[in-house]
Amino acid sequence: MTTLEERSVGPRRVKVGTGPESIRTLEQELADGLLPDTYVSGGALVHMEAVSGGLTGAADEDSPLPVAASIIHPAGLARLLAKHVRVYRKKTRKNEAGEVETYDEECTPPREVLASVLTGKTWPDVPVLRGIIGAPVLRRDGTLLQTPGYDPATGLYLASKVDLPLVPEAPTPEQVTEARTFLLDRFLRDFPWSGPADKANYLALLATPILRHFTRSLTPFGLIDATMPASGKTILTAGPGMLYGQKVLTWPDDDAELKKSITAVFTEQVGVVIWDNLAEGTVIDSAVLAQLITSREWSDRQLGASRNIGSVNDRLWMATGNNLQVGGDMASRTVRVHLDPNMPHPESRDQSGFGIPHLDQWIIDPANQLTVLWHLLVLVLDWTRRGATRATAMSMRQFTPWAQALGGFLAHHGIDGFLTNIADVREADEDETRWRGFLATWHERYGTTPMTASDLRRSAELVQIGGDLNDPWDGTFITTPTGALPKAVPLGRMLTGQNGRWRGEYVIRAGKSERGDRAVFHVEHQPS
Repeated sequence: MTTLEERSVGPRRVKVGTGPESIRTLEQELADGLLPDTYVSGGALVHMEAVSGGLTGAADEDSPLPVAASIIHPAGLARLLAKHVRVYRKKTRKNEAGEVETYDEECTPPREVLASVLTGKTWPDVPVLRGIIGAPVLRRDGTLLQTPGYDPATGLYLASKVDLPLVPEAPTPEQVTEARTFLLDRFLRDFPWSGPADKANYLALLATPILRHFTRSLTPFGLIDATMPASGKTILTAGPGMLYGQKVLTWPDDDAELKKSITAVFTEQVGVVIWDNLAEGTVIDSAVLAQLITSREWSDRQLGASRNIGSVNDRLWMATGNNLQVGGDMASRTVRVHLDPNMPHPESRDQSGFGIPHLDQWIIDPANQLTVLWHLLVLVLDWTRRGATRATAMSMRQFTPWAQALGGFLAHHGIDGFLTNIADVREADEDETRWRGFLATWHERYGTTPMTASDLRRSAELVQIGGDLNDPWDGTFITTPTGALPKAVPLGRMLTGQNGRWRGEYVIRAGKSERGDRAVFHVEHQPS
């Protein structure tokens, strides 16, 4: 073990000996804080260090945090010991007089010794690292974590992307007014918001990483879309992305690839993940994404390895594109921000009168990011100082705590419209639209008459009228994900899966035929 005398002068000294002795010594020394900036995460020792050559990035590029927490492997432990510690062993030799004397020889413990030390999963005296954040966050007690470095109260490590002066815990009325004016009347003034809900929803998403630990809630998916290119979608995602660190991804072709990209991004030190510039009209309907958004932890097999990894789902997940749609369960898990410039060439707008001209370049300057963050934190702290009132009447499935907290925050500052475009999100639900149209046509043609899946499928066959083939359903018959008409058996399974689920004013009811040997279905209609 290291003595106090040895610790007082020069690098900390650690004496090692045989293999078992070295393992015991190093394990105890690591538990006693031998190495600086070393923590435990998921049972593994990790070392925090600055990342050289970090990218600043444009608004649509990756913007990682300036530090990384790397799992300590044997080679890494050898490097850290050589850098911070003098590891030595006792050796003997003969001096010039022929006498045997002992001396200290600096050494690197064998790899098998280092590997054995690191196999441990229990490090009770090592600080626990629960995450890395790129901007201040609100602790659960309502205080602001804003001092860079490790915070024992939360287990979070603040690696600020911008050099932010301390924000007052009790902002003055003048500071609050200035913050609100800057954010609403300058920073966000000139975006072509489709309505008040879009601006309010965006401010909620912008503040979400600050409030996530305070609200202890899941966070919905953020969808920012527009009717035209160059409307400002990427600039909006760059707001939280530049402040909290962002990873920009390409939307994959299938759920398998989506799952791989999600797992890979959890190894990145970022707070915001953005699928940017999806193809026009893309339908976001993914069971994997729906699972991610409603999971507090993400677990999957590590790429290139045979073990599973688990990560706390503490990111803000967003997507941008033009005229995007949502399907399946994503409609109820999505907060939409819609832009509509209502002009053929939004990029040609005269910006001389804008609150902030050329915002796409302005936002990538760290000094300007600091300005946005400062004013946002002032509004947050003013809200918490006055009781952090919630909008208790709000409800949003698994995200109700989030909706009530952000709704209360926005209402406190007189910002109206939050989540009032829920109906618009449902209208953008491609899956809902297809089923509603199918059930409406079904009820119009057959009323509540019970039908088998076979009878229903035969009714969709094209009919020869004169020299033309006509679709009796006028294109409203439900199809498979590939756009094909389902055969009878798959159709029966689809209908059974929709039994009792309302689609607008229509609902499928399933039952048995009179003989009890076949499933039959009918549609009920209940006007709003």
